[in-house]
Amino acid sequence: MIDQIAERTFGPITRTDIVRYAGAGGDFNPIHHDEVFATAAGYPSVFAHGLLTAGVLSTFVADWLGLANLRRFSVRYVDQVWPGDSLVTRGEVVSDDGERITARLTVHVAGADPRLVLTGEAEGQR
Repeated sequence: MIDQIAERTFGPITRTDIVRYAGAGGDFNPIHHDEVFATAAGYPSVFAHGLLTAGVLSTFVADWLGLANLRRFSVRYVDQVWPGDSLVTRGEVVSDDGERITARLTVHVAGADPRLVLTGEAEGQR
């Protein structure tokens, strides 16, 4: 039996969130904050840093499992997160032997046209 982890919604992600993340992480690539640069590079707009999305998922995992219990966390980037996107985190427990627990994780953009933006896996101890 696979146990579902209660989903959680974050956002909507704003341009201010993206700029604040750039400052915190030291990544000032103009593709994330300069509209003219982003469109010249072929994107419809600026977009969030991948690590910002991973940070949203890590918050979801830490709140569920407890930060002290987290032993491994990995992600795979699938798509960009745009200003205005609300993110829905989901997880399912795929193994639990009473000592170690492993969950498969996803982040989707909410709305009429939901899309997958990040997948991941977390392992922790009980």
